[in-house]
Amino acid sequence: MNNHNHNNHQGKHSKSKSEEKRRKRRSNSKNGAPPSTFDWTTTSQYTYEDDALLNKKLPKELLLRIFSFLDVVSLCRCAQVSKYWNMLALDGSNWQKIDLFNFQTVIEGPVVEYMSQRCGGFLKSLSLKGCQSITDAALQTFAQQCKHIETLILHKCLKITDVTCEALGKYSKKLRKLDLSSCCHITDKSLKYLSNTAPDRGCHQLAYLDISWCKLVSSEGVIALAEGCPKIHTFFCRGCTQINNEGIEKLAVCAENLMKLNIRNCSDITDEAIATLGLKCPGLTLLCASLCHRLTDASLVALGQGCPELTTLEVSGCNLLTDAGFQALTRNCHNLEKMDLEDCLQITDATLSHIAAYCHHLNALSLSHCELITDEGIRQLGSSPCTMEHLQVLELDNCPLITDAALEHLMGCQSLTRIEIYDCQLITCTGIRRLRSHLPHILVHAYFAPVTPPPSVGGGRQRYCKCCAIL
Repeated sequence: MNNHNHNNHQGKHSKSKSEEKRRKRRSNSKNGAPPSTFDWTTTSQYTYEDDALLNKKLPKELLLRIFSFLDVVSLCRCAQVSKYWNMLALDGSNWQKIDLFNFQTVIEGPVVEYMSQRCGGFLKSLSLKGCQSITDAALQTFAQQCKHIETLILHKCLKITDVTCEALGKYSKKLRKLDLSSCCHITDKSLKYLSNTAPDRGCHQLAYLDISWCKLVSSEGVIALAEGCPKIHTFFCRGCTQINNEGIEKLAVCAENLMKLNIRNCSDITDEAIATLGLKCPGLTLLCASLCHRLTDASLVALGQGCPELTTLEVSGCNLLTDAGFQALTRNCHNLEKMDLEDCLQITDATLSHIAAYCHHLNALSLSHCELITDEGIRQLGSSPCTMEHLQVLELDNCPLITDAALEHLMGCQSLTRIEIYDCQLITCTGIRRLRSHLPHILVHAYFAPVTPPPSVGGGRQRYCKCCAIL
């Protein structure tokens, strides 16, 4: 009798444990476990049975096709439904593109290793953006298992070193896009591994590379990259202060299909490097050379003569540029869509006249801190038929000569969606209201610092003399 009661109690206990597990699994299936907490190895317990009507009616190929449209979280949820769905959800064909940015705080090396083993040759694109716990060991396993990878985003993976690039150079022959931005331990060795010309080594299909803020990289690494990866068409090296003319010139000579180049804050770059770009890279569409303080009008002349396809030019902080340089540029570069001229202190209304006359597709223009710009320049810009049709963003922060008249000249720009007029002290709230009445959907970003002291309150004596009050 006692044994019978004991067995009943034990049965009820195991049954309650089983129900509790089932309840938790249902909860996980409903809420969706992130890839970092999902158990990739178990297939023993599931929420539903495999003989569901859906599984009987739809063939495996159709279910796989449906699963192929799901994101990472949805696939993990489906993998907890049943043994059959687990098999379908974790099929490598569904994991060709993985973005783990939303789980950056919890993703660790073992997750990447498990994914690599399961996805194998199917995985073509992986983003580990911001996953700061990822190490070289995990990426070595990844490179060995996923040899068909084409896109790899490692932005702010702060623990990785040249060892990762050595593995990529050894196994990832099909790699076309690599983002190593803000990976502070990357050096010239990484670029040499990627461009290794030895037999069966190197990523010679590489077309996109971002090494922004990898401050240990110098022109030596860029030269090696240019020689071993001539298919490069996009190269970003913002903040790499050790890269100089020698590296950029070699890149321009070897990578003749170069289309996008970002050398922001590479302060040793001069007109010589830009002149080589003008001679060797006629297909250049984007150039960011902001804070390259040594550039002069000669750079703009070279771009105007050799890069007619240019659509984006960012030269903020290049305060040696003048109206003459922009006149030479705009006469030939008629496809310009975005221009950042912030802190180009020497330009005047003449530059706006040239832009209005020749840049027929311009949709974004920054003139912040261009203190010589007046209402007349805005009038010429706003009266251009092409500007009236295409201009969407205009930044006029800290342009002290701009008044309400400038806003009136912009009322015909029907595509204008945002204007910035911080610290334009001659613009009034009345002028802004009038602009909004003509362009009701426009966003106006404005701040007016107090110019005169507030009036004294009460019957006390004045705090300011008459001269100060007038000023």
